[in-house]
Amino acid sequence: MGCGSNASHTPIFLLVGLWRGGTPNYLLFPLFLIAYVAAVSGNLMLVLLISRDSQLGTPMYYLLRGLSVVDAAQATVTLPQLLVHLVCSQPIIPAAHCLAQFFFFYLFAVTDTLVVAVMALDHYVAICDPLHYSTLMNCHVCDCLMASCLILSLFHSILHSGLLLPLQWSGESGGAVQIPHFFCDHWTLVRASCSDIQYNVLAIFLEGSLFVAGPCGLILFSYAHIAATIFSLHSAAGHRKAVSTCSSHLTMVSFLYGTVIWVYFQPPSHNSPEQDMAAAVIYTAITPLANPFVYSFRNKNVKDALHRLLSSSQLNTQLD
Repeated sequence: MGCGSNASHTPIFLLVGLWRGGTPNYLLFPLFLIAYVAAVSGNLMLVLLISRDSQLGTPMYYLLRGLSVVDAAQATVTLPQLLVHLVCSQPIIPAAHCLAQFFFFYLFAVTDTLVVAVMALDHYVAICDPLHYSTLMNCHVCDCLMASCLILSLFHSILHSGLLLPLQWSGESGGAVQIPHFFCDHWTLVRASCSDIQYNVLAIFLEGSLFVAGPCGLILFSYAHIAATIFSLHSAAGHRKAVSTCSSHLTMVSFLYGTVIWVYFQPPSHNSPEQDMAAAVIYTAITPLANPFVYSFRNKNVKDALHRLLSSSQLNTQLD
């Protein structure tokens, strides 16, 4: 496919993902508003609880606090703009804003997958080598791991953003370029371009695969050893405690890695835009929303910390 005379490096994009038939906007708006508010408030509540409660001062919760910050940021990159576009007749976005959204979404989304892998490593050390846990996993080590995740994600985002800059897009009769999505996602931008996209596709499958295969390998390694350790335990209470420690994390791994692999690591023509958008809703809205609820409702320590915080607030109110 060649680019015509009206092709541009900086077009206006028209996001038509949720606007061509289907569910009416007046029903979508409150659903996504509730999802965004719940995701941000839930993750910030986790950050508050972990920061204030000394009993949540272990590396596991230190990493969970970082994950909550990343999830809140990831939801903020996409959902507020989606809410604005749901009440607009023409959901357009300039190229500079589109590429900025792509950059920051990738930055936080990849950081999310890396932090989840680091949390698997934390579980592995806690269950398989508890005597050395305080030495191998402490706040300083967690800071280094979190910084490494952010630096790797930054490199990843810069690379793919840089590969998008030379591309051109051609609108219909000089108009906006239609993007069959509700935000500036990677495959949709690449598919809509009239330029040669072979380097973009290679980068997605080669370099991008490393950012999924590496963390997946670490998760599989960790849980293989965790499973072997659990099966070697003779205490039923030990079994329950180990499984309880890992169940919330495994739920998040399934949500996150399942949708990422579904969308990004299949041939460009394999998925329909509707399938891509359904998966995108999961990793832009459902996953950030699920994180605080999974760790709140399935984690006794977090529930106890929330109870202590509410009790303290009620006591302060009565004293005032």
